[in-house]
Amino acid sequence: MNRAQERRGPPGPRRRDAGGPGGRRFYNRRKVCAFCVDKIKDIDYKDFNRIQRFMSERARIAPRRRSGTCTKHQRMLSLALKRARHLALLPFAAEHVLSMGLASR
Repeated sequence: MNRAQERRGPPGPRRRDAGGPGGRRFYNRRKVCAFCVDKIKDIDYKDFNRIQRFMSERARIAPRRRSGTCTKHQRMLSLALKRARHLALLPFAAEHVLSMGLASR
């Protein structure tokens, strides 16, 4: 063993440098289901102000990884969005897509 290895200590799991200025680390905060926090048991399709937040600007249903909803509420949310679309409370497609004629693609 040479002197450099003695100074470093025994080999073990490698540590990453903290990276960034000041050595601060960035931890991803886990997303929490908004429906579980509010203790909502059933998602109502008529409450389109709440369920509209879970749609993209192109009127697509947001995936779980982006919205943070749990599996149970994601299923109920997609069903509520589909019901609201069927009753014309929410659009099937964004208005600019419909006006440009790109919806047929």
